[in-house]
Amino acid sequence: MVNSSHEAMHRIFQEYPGLFTGVSKVLGLPFVPPKRVTVLPTDLTEIQPVERRVDTLLRFEGDEPMLLAVEAQSAKDPDKPASWAYYLSFLYTKYKIPPLLLVVCQDRTTAEWAARPMVLGPEQWPSLTLRPLVVGPHNMPLITDPDEARADLALAALSAITHAKAPAVGGILKTLSTALHDAPETVVVTIIEFIAQGLGNNRRAAELWRNLVAVDLSPYKSYIFEEFRDEGRAQRGAEDIVLVLEARGLDVSEGIRERITGCDDPDLLRDWLTRAVTVSSAEAIFTGDREGA
Repeated sequence: MVNSSHEAMHRIFQEYPGLFTGVSKVLGLPFVPPKRVTVLPTDLTEIQPVERRVDTLLRFEGDEPMLLAVEAQSAKDPDKPASWAYYLSFLYTKYKIPPLLLVVCQDRTTAEWAARPMVLGPEQWPSLTLRPLVVGPHNMPLITDPDEARADLALAALSAITHAKAPAVGGILKTLSTALHDAPETVVVTIIEFIAQGLGNNRRAAELWRNLVAVDLSPYKSYIFEEFRDEGRAQRGAEDIVLVLEARGLDVSEGIRERITGCDDPDLLRDWLTRAVTVSSAEAIFTGDREGA
């Protein structure tokens, strides 16, 4: 089970290696489609006690063999470019095949930062230039045509993930739910999983996707649908707790609200709801301090 939007952004390339062919076409890059793709170990650790791991690593074999390192990046990180340069140098040394770094982002600011070339060496003679290939909301298409989505479901899923924070994500999600009608159940379940996790903390988009799955894709049965229902119950339970606290006139800070709504443990939420009726302060639901105690 994918457990974060970070995982979804790079692991979708493991599940659908051919996705890079679709991405390269979108970006207008003349990469030759590989004849075979192998998912390689992601551990780039040296003998020295320094552990380095790339998110996803694929080996493309064919007329133009290539290594594809996929990194999911959610925010600017000043230490990352140096690590990326190390990854590429290490991979070329180990496999003797040209490596390419693909960085997947969900916001334009991070994507523009990641795309900036990083030059290593003195001004007089730069020794190495890092130029990641970056995809994100700035260059991934808004796929809102079901036929286009059916032609490449993995690319449509990546479109939804990279546009998760955009207002247009609703149209992409509806298109995907329509396009998945005729797909094999194993494909449907996998795509649903990636989308659900790729949307991350975008509650509006996540709720819309749950509703679309429940209504448009109800014939399919799998654990992921049960999880959606459990998530829905947990969310409603958290909202009930906040409602009770506010109805009693207690101050619910943003930090407390986030802690409550971020909880997905039904038993814990049930305990908090019981405490919410008698606690002396909103924070006391976490400790059980009651009025008059």
